[in-house]
Amino acid sequence: MRLTRYTDYALRALIYLGLHEPQQSSIAEIARAYGISESHLTKVVHQLGRLGLIRTTRGRGGGLRLGQRADEIVIGAVVRQTEDGLALVECFAGGACAITAPCRLRRALGEALAAFLAVLDGYTLADLLGDEAGSEIAAILGLPKEVPATSLWRTDHV
Repeated sequence: MRLTRYTDYALRALIYLGLHEPQQSSIAEIARAYGISESHLTKVVHQLGRLGLIRTTRGRGGGLRLGQRADEIVIGAVVRQTEDGLALVECFAGGACAITAPCRLRRALGEALAAFLAVLDGYTLADLLGDEAGSEIAAILGLPKEVPATSLWRTDHV
């Protein structure tokens, strides 16, 4: 299974915002930190805002922040919401296949996909930000080295 660049960017944006809390960030800052396309990231951020995962504020003094507490953002849910379709093979998407009826591959791949998502459902954004890894990632991205406690346990979420 391979996640799309769209989902990758969504997860990266959430990590950046979680590490930068309570400060606001911009799309340009996030794109620059990761060396990724600002225009593509803009589309991702728009959807994350519609989903309530981030809060966007326009205008002077505006920016991006998490829309929920980091411990409420489940990675499996983010993947489900940002992937166009999780059809591993054509028959999952209603496509035609001559052996669909007796095929055991379909069942095996369905179980594998369910297991993959179940593992991701066991992780929240807070899990990805905690401990030393969060501080190391913040340093690589040019953010303050200490991850503030408020980034993990915000109480002013929407």
